[in-house]
Amino acid sequence: MKSKIFRNDPLFLRNEFDVEGKWGFPIVRKQALGLDGIELIACSDVSSKDTKNLYKGVHFFVDDYRFENTYNHPENALKRYGKYRFLLSPDFSLYSEMNPWRQIESVGKARWVAAKWQDAGKIVIPTVSWGSARSYEYCFDAIEKHCIVAIGMIGCKRNKRDFLRGYYQMLDRIEPEAVICLGDPFEEMEGNLVVVDYQKSRKVVR
Repeated sequence: MKSKIFRNDPLFLRNEFDVEGKWGFPIVRKQALGLDGIELIACSDVSSKDTKNLYKGVHFFVDDYRFENTYNHPENALKRYGKYRFLLSPDFSLYSEMNPWRQIESVGKARWVAAKWQDAGKIVIPTVSWGSARSYEYCFDAIEKHCIVAIGMIGCKRNKRDFLRGYYQMLDRIEPEAVICLGDPFEEMEGNLVVVDYQKSRKVVR
């Protein structure tokens, strides 16, 4: 690919969507989704032959390497996941031991993929995650207020205090209509919680 062509390649620039905030993340819009009987399937359990689980949403609460293709090859990923009822945005990691630039990159990638899928006509629920308190500067950006959002409880039990601090920051910043919660929530978690069993999301009969 010649330099000029590469310089103008949409997948290099990724500037096709409206942005918001200091870091210019693509905006994830509020979308309607019926919340009765919500079920999820892990992206790693998705199969091209699957016809039994299409009423479910796809979640990405698994190791990052399993869904890097959502950002690197978005069209291929959409073909793989787009037949399901709705999609959560990818949960690129925000580990506290990451330097800020890596966490910011993770948020930007997740927002871009969500905006890309919404632009393709899919229902996309933004996944929200956070690291240490310094991540609050960017980790809630570019999600339209009163969205339905999704969070994962996997790995959060070890640091309840920090998790709850971030959770209440999220409620304050986004004011979500509902929170799809994969895994058992803490008793202290307020809001309109829609709890989904994590183990059932991983035990899929193909």
